[in-house]
Parts: sequence; C-alpha cells; structure tokens
Amino acid sequence: MTDTYRHKGMRAQLVESLREKGIKNDEVLEAINRVPRHIFMDSSFLEYAYQDKAFPIGSKQTISQPYTVAFQSELLEAKENMKVLEIGTGSGYQACVLLEMGLKVFSVERQLNLYKKVKKFFDTHRYKVRVFHKDGFEGLPTFAPFDRIIITAAIPALNDTLKYQLAPGGILVAPVGPGGHQTMTRIIRSGEDEFTEEFHGGFVFVPMLPGKAED
Repeated sequence: MTDTYRHKGMRAQLVESLREKGIKNDEVLEAINRVPRHIFMDSSFLEYAYQDKAFPIGSKQTISQPYTVAFQSELLEAKENMKVLEIGTGSGYQACVLLEMGLKVFSVERQLNLYKKVKKFFDTHRYKVRVFHKDGFEGLPTFAPFDRIIITAAIPALNDTLKYQLAPGGILVAPVGPGGHQTMTRIIRSGEDEFTEEFHGGFVFVPMLPGKAED
C-alpha cells in the first residue's frame, strides 16, 4: 500500500488538529506525521484513516484514536534511545509512533492471531519492533528494566510485576480503572520501592485481559 501526497496532506491536517487539541511535544507530532496510519487499517476504512477516531481491527480490538496515541506518547516524556515496553500491540500503530520517536520498542500482544498479523506487518514494512506473544500482566521480565512502559488497554489496577520492571526514574503510562471509564495514570519510579502517581483525565479503552489467547 502506497503513501501518496494525498495521504501526506491528510496526515499534516491531522497533526495540526492534534496541536489544536493541546498536544505540544514536537517529537510526538513529527512521529505521527511520519507514520502512515492508513497502512495499519482495513482497506474499507482507508477514507477515514486520518480522522481522529478509533476503528476496529478485529478480535474485538481497535486502532487507537490518534489523539489518545499522542496523549500517551507525550506523557511518557521519552528521550531518544530509551527502551520502552508496550503492553497491547494491537495494530502496531502506537509501537511505530514510538519507534519513529527514536525509541527501542518491545511490545507484548496476548491475542495469537493479532500477534501473527502484526509481526508479519512489522517485518514487511521493516519496522524494527520486537513483538512477543505473551500475557501483558506479566510484562517482559527477561528484557527488564525498561525506561518507559505504556499500556494501551484498560487495566483494572497496576500490579507490582509491571511497576518493578521500570528502571529507576522510569515512567509508566496506563489507563487505569474498570470497564467503561478509566483515568490516564502516570507512575514514576522515584526510588527502589517508591512510586509517585499522577492523574491525567478520563478515557475509555478496551479491557486488558489476563492470559495468552491462542485464537
């Protein structure tokens, strides 16, 4: 699938709309401008790829709204070459935005069919994201610690397993709360056993489920 001048023009308009909605981080906005969102979506949604909306990608999952991707990415306050863990690969769009920000991206997807699809996608488009078929609640301890962790599904509560995979000074961003409404939460590991919490408004995400689905 090609990236035409028309797509690039729509992407530039999307970036300007995100700026108007309050996204200030230039690295985030430039990454979104470089990632062709339409290639992550079913062809039937191509005309809507640069609207600021979420769309279904199968397996009861969605490709996140661009504003949400930008908002979470901005909260990470990430610097180039940092190592980041993403929980919930989904379409791969968020992971590729992080990659375009110069980060080393590790991503976990629990749904086997989505994992296979997105792994093939990354290989085809030469996005160097390391993706794993695992239970997101377990994180990726083999590769810990991480400078940043981002969770892209609604987690009922943050567990110590994920928090302790943060490096000292590391930041975790996640939508926390029950189904229907979550609070965007930022956790900063301020000491060996010390974590500070910040809250950044309400969002609605698909739920984060335990286990490793084989279908």
